[in-house]
Amino acid sequence: MTLTIRRKVSLGVVIGSRAFFSPAPCKAARDEVLAQLERLGVNAVILPFEATANGAVQSIADAQLYAEHFKKHRDSIDGLVICLPNFGDEIAVAELVNRARLNVPILLQASNDEVDKVSVAERRDAFCGKLSVSNNFWQYGIPFTETTNHTCDTWGEEFGRDLDRFARVCRTVRGLTNARIGAIGARTGAFQTMRYSEKLLQASGLTVVTVDLSEMMQAAGAIADTDPAMIEKMERIKAYGTIPAHIQPEQIIRQAKWTLAVNRWIEENECDASAIQCWRSLQDNFGCATCVTMSMMGEELLPSACEVDVIGAVSMYALALASGAPPALLDWNNNYGHEPDLCVCTHCGNYPKSFIGDTPEISELDVLGATIGKSKCFGAVKGKVKPGPMTYFRLSTDDRAGTMKCYLGEGEFTDHPFPMDGGIAVTRVPDLRRLMRFVSQNGFEHHVAMVRGTHADVVNEAVTRYLRWPIYHHGAEPEPQLFHPNRF
Repeated sequence: MTLTIRRKVSLGVVIGSRAFFSPAPCKAARDEVLAQLERLGVNAVILPFEATANGAVQSIADAQLYAEHFKKHRDSIDGLVICLPNFGDEIAVAELVNRARLNVPILLQASNDEVDKVSVAERRDAFCGKLSVSNNFWQYGIPFTETTNHTCDTWGEEFGRDLDRFARVCRTVRGLTNARIGAIGARTGAFQTMRYSEKLLQASGLTVVTVDLSEMMQAAGAIADTDPAMIEKMERIKAYGTIPAHIQPEQIIRQAKWTLAVNRWIEENECDASAIQCWRSLQDNFGCATCVTMSMMGEELLPSACEVDVIGAVSMYALALASGAPPALLDWNNNYGHEPDLCVCTHCGNYPKSFIGDTPEISELDVLGATIGKSKCFGAVKGKVKPGPMTYFRLSTDDRAGTMKCYLGEGEFTDHPFPMDGGIAVTRVPDLRRLMRFVSQNGFEHHVAMVRGTHADVVNEAVTRYLRWPIYHHGAEPEPQLFHPNRF
């Protein structure tokens, strides 16, 4: 099985037209959008040009033909791109979507008119036609995504960016409605904050697959020292970061066995992401940490959360889908002096190395190592996160309201010093106090997923337009609201 995050996005393409407009723009729009998708590495699903007049959908018969074609590719189509090179036939387009019933995101594009080409033979009127199609979508209850501007050129860079963004929205929606999340071990006893509802996750299409930690430790212990796969895994761990000289070979071997056992279980159960009971049973009973295991999986876009934070793993997965980059799970952990918009986000050492932005040190857990002995705690990935923009996201299950809920925003990692061990990310979030007030007053966990880069718009579009989870987008301009007049 090819995981969603590793498969190419496939988009159905529709050219909408009205018969009495010039057919020339239809062929040009078709060629241009297909060229844009090929450049982006996105598969296109479309009927041959000769299948309909002008290669477009401009009648109920055309709509039915395309609907049947898309139904045949239902399992591969992640979204629809509907282009209106002219006014378009609003009924044909709406009926196509309604009859295909793919339930995937839709990008609705309308082409620009040229001011000197508005004669009866040349005009497009797509500006108006888009409103007609969108009105029909509203009547049919069909959500769709807007382009950056109301109209744009199918050949232009702006539309290329819109297509790229839309492809990532589609990947995020498909991923979050079909994911399998591995839960390795029971919730860490001391952390009730990691409670969550499997049933609310399942209602959103997310399946949790569980395994007892003892089974995983037994599987790891059964791996022979001479197993070629284990030896290869050990060499990969050695190459993944800098290991201090005092670390003994048997510690690395033990870590490699654990990592291999986890990797095998993840693959066998077709998991897209995972959450692991990282302390302290594993250290007490098997003798290693699991941070480097999670870090290496994250680097391969298989996010893994510590402390059996299953919802944290889903949050990480959402960011990975939206960005195509390795995410990390962090604590909102420390203030930074009296700087109101700075805080320190940390974890013991589970960050992927590209998230850190430098070659990490792989050594022992510091806090737990001081308690039970460092020899049992090898496997922590340590490093200070390099400066740069970041996106944060946290999903949670709200049993009281019977719904998923989340918050989202963007900030930056800074180069401020902070003399603490582990994975350290000094973080700036504008109006941080407002965000922390929202987090604390709405029952969110102290864990937050982060990824390098600015990807909040993709996550927000996926969540608000298609997943319909309640969300707070920190710092974003609120959407305009309808005003209902009241005479009295």
